[in-house]
Amino acid sequence: MLSRLWLFALVPLSLLAGCNNTLNPLCGSARPAPLVASLSPSTVTFAEVQQGVLLSVNGSQFVPASEIVINGKVLAASATNAQQLQVMLTSSVISGTGKVPVKVVTPSGNTSDVGCSSGGTSSVLTLTVN
Repeated sequence: MLSRLWLFALVPLSLLAGCNNTLNPLCGSARPAPLVASLSPSTVTFAEVQQGVLLSVNGSQFVPASEIVINGKVLAASATNAQQLQVMLTSSVISGTGKVPVKVVTPSGNTSDVGCSSGGTSSVLTLTVN
């Protein structure tokens, strides 16, 4: 207990308030906010969607609890690693052609520590369906 208090005393308070979890040793199981970089494929035909096509979302800071949101529908994703999530696209998810918004949401983890953020929502990528 004393060593944990000593460690806390070494961390400036400015780092703890609204902190970056990597700087706060007390954040424990907090999950990082997901970052998206690209989609693979980034363009599909609606015929491919009707048959079922695997979409990979590439980025970083993904965890097994991360979910892919397509057209506002939250989909359970398979985390192949911390840089890639995959989901099967079908006509129950995408109903026609057009530009489709895709983002990743990571629910918060088990953290009740003051100053720790956990989880979050990525920026939006666009999937083109022809």
